[in-house]
Amino acid sequence: MATSKNTILQEYPLPVYNYQVIIDDTAEGMSFSEISGLEMDYEHVLYRHGFSWVMGDHLIRAQRKPINVSLKRGVAKNRKHLYDWLRKEDKRNINISLCDENGTPIVTWEVYRALPIKLNAPSFNASTNDVAIESLDLIAHDIKLTHHDQ
Repeated sequence: MATSKNTILQEYPLPVYNYQVIIDDTAEGMSFSEISGLEMDYEHVLYRHGFSWVMGDHLIRAQRKPINVSLKRGVAKNRKHLYDWLRKEDKRNINISLCDENGTPIVTWEVYRALPIKLNAPSFNASTNDVAIESLDLIAHDIKLTHHDQ
């Protein structure tokens, strides 16, 4: 049986290459070639009390680990936004949206109060013609995941 276009649009996973990044609700988005580290991870504690021999151990979720996000993009002329942000030491909110084929956000990761902590220059190698990629590492206070209903 053939799969309809509507079924594909509603049930198939979205490709990861169609996304947009907006920093501090600016009108224009910033282009990045790769984004990683959008994760919430918690420490855990194994709790043993006096009746553990009868009831078993308890596994408890503990403190959340720091949120470390990495943004990568090609180096180009007149692009010093990331360097300026690192020097200012101000915290900004970032929205990273995975979009459908029309560019409409379907899922958005809202990264709150991100602070840049490291800017990596590209690796230089005269024997290749690779694009020069810089990366900015951030530490953030929180991430919120939003699904946009169509």
